[in-house]
Amino acid sequence: MGLPRRLLGDNEHVEIQVRTHAKAMVLPAIMLIALGAGVGIGAAVIPHQIAPVGQYVVIILGLILAIWWCVLPFLRWRTTTYTVTNRRLILRTGILSKTGKDLPLIRVNDVSYARSLSDRVFGCGTLKVQTAGEDGLIELDDIPDVEQVHRIMSELLFEEIHGRQPN
Repeated sequence: MGLPRRLLGDNEHVEIQVRTHAKAMVLPAIMLIALGAGVGIGAAVIPHQIAPVGQYVVIILGLILAIWWCVLPFLRWRTTTYTVTNRRLILRTGILSKTGKDLPLIRVNDVSYARSLSDRVFGCGTLKVQTAGEDGLIELDDIPDVEQVHRIMSELLFEEIHGRQPN
């Protein structure tokens, strides 16, 4: 999961790197179980007159839905990372075509977080990053241990504001 060293600048190091919380995979897992049951039931109730072809259609439809509802969300979850270095916030996402966004910490005005009841149960939350740029507010949903990430970013920002170069 690590960010390649070649993407880091001189004297830049990774403070924390996370992906969205695994709670994002709960619904796809439930859908996979339901699809398995649905395909089994669907293949079993096909009339004998269209038995082999009808069963293949049910299985193919089940596979297409499994890819759409389960595999793609897993791949999106697996390929999305948030990295905080001592100089910037780096967002990377994408399965086939990769998208990256780098936000220098010097452009960050404020960092806050929010945790709903379900977030508190799962141990995650939404990190809100207020920037000086045109983007305004960037919200990163389902960040594991969001309080720790918030603390690290606040410490890095405090060092930047006071003119000291972070380690």
